[in-house]
Amino acid sequence: MVEIFIFLFGLAVGSFLNCVIYRLETSENFLNGRSFCPNCKHILSWPDLIPLFSFLILKGKCRYCQQKISWQYPFVEIVTGLLFFLITNYQLPITNFSEFITLCFLFLVSCFLIIIFVYDLKHYIIPDKVIYPAIITASIFNFQFLIFNQFSIFKNLISSALGASIFFLVIVLISKGKWMGVGDVKLAFLMGLILGWPNILIALFLAFLIGAIIGLILIFLRKKTLKSEIPFGPFLIFGTFITIFFGEKIIDWYLNLFLLK
Repeated sequence: MVEIFIFLFGLAVGSFLNCVIYRLETSENFLNGRSFCPNCKHILSWPDLIPLFSFLILKGKCRYCQQKISWQYPFVEIVTGLLFFLITNYQLPITNFSEFITLCFLFLVSCFLIIIFVYDLKHYIIPDKVIYPAIITASIFNFQFLIFNQFSIFKNLISSALGASIFFLVIVLISKGKWMGVGDVKLAFLMGLILGWPNILIALFLAFLIGAIIGLILIFLRKKTLKSEIPFGPFLIFGTFITIFFGEKIIDWYLNLFLLK
């Protein structure tokens, strides 16, 4: 029952994230004003705002202007709900306050990453208004390791963040911004703060691997060319989430495979 409630809570949070993404695009304040249809600007009432279910009941169209609603809205809601469900299942049982804080941190940082994923996919840019608060949030969370004299963990996270960001910065400088953007450098720093070593290495490897596969598929389908620009942020975020849930298993699998040889 707890996990079902968390999934429904995630759907509601996903609906809010859609609002944040839209208002970032239009430079509006997402904390003020009621939700409205982006096509006809009609103020939406509560039956129009039930996460996922309103989209299904209205058959993907605005009640007032009958324009199609972007699939981004149910996609973000479902993904947020599933991530909250998986994070809760991954963290349970919660036996102390520290584990509860970790759960809340993972919820919050997932929201930041979802916003960055969608925004970068649509606009090929990682907004500073999102990445900087995410880095600050992760930094504050990691200071607990200093408070509780876990300096080795804190050092691991900071070193991973610096190492990943320097790696991407070198790529940016060598390519003069053609291969990577400065936003990817900031995102790599955030990933290091979240994952630490050696998980950051797994996330980066997965990001490059998945990015290469998707890129080849798009070229094969003639949707892109070798000179086309493809946002790398979504691949970094995809690699981050895979590593959060399966990083330890991937490391164990690799070590076992190496030891068997």
